[in-house]
Amino acid sequence: VQLQASGGGLVQAGGSLRLSCAGSGRTFSGNVMGWFRQAPGKEREFVAAISWSSYTIYADSVKGRYTISRDNAKNTMYLQMNSLKPEDTAVYYCAARGNSIRVLTTSSRGYAYWGQGTLVTVSS
Repeated sequence: VQLQASGGGLVQAGGSLRLSCAGSGRTFSGNVMGWFRQAPGKEREFVAAISWSSYTIYADSVKGRYTISRDNAKNTMYLQMNSLKPEDTAVYYCAARGNSIRVLTTSSRGYAYWGQGTLVTVSS
């Protein structure tokens, strides 16, 4: 296993959760990392991405509520999710671009490595 996502769970609307994604040195080092999510019956969608130097981009739907960060020394990426809404309910996946590609992208096709996903459920 090269990427391991964790931290999902059940939370009430307005609450917070922090997701973690632990990677091996090979998949994490020098790579752009991202979070995607997939709600039941919907396509996987981009959430946020972060470069090796911590430049970040976000989907409009989470901007101002979510914060992506990384600790390169620990090969770990995080997603702090605040002010959660029922429509945030989804399986959240972490991903890495691979090959030390340093350009941020919102396309899932640009990511070579994927974690197994962690379920976030937001109740109303």
